[in-house]
Amino acid sequence: MAKRKIPVELSEYFSRIGRKGGKLGGPLGGKRSLETMTPEERTARAKKAAAASAKVRSKAAKERKA
Repeated sequence: MAKRKIPVELSEYFSRIGRKGGKLGGPLGGKRSLETMTPEERTARAKKAAAASAKVRSKAAKERKA
């Protein structure tokens, strides 16, 4: 497959979009999301994480016993 040269305008556009996406695009991260969540939402998230962690730990413990 032959390489084609990308027009400069298109390259600049992709650069701008990439920079914006890196700063604002995806998930905002843990600290930012915790700032915007209500206390009830934070509690629900913590309970879900604790349950997932306990599931992994119990599975590992069962494997060690077997």
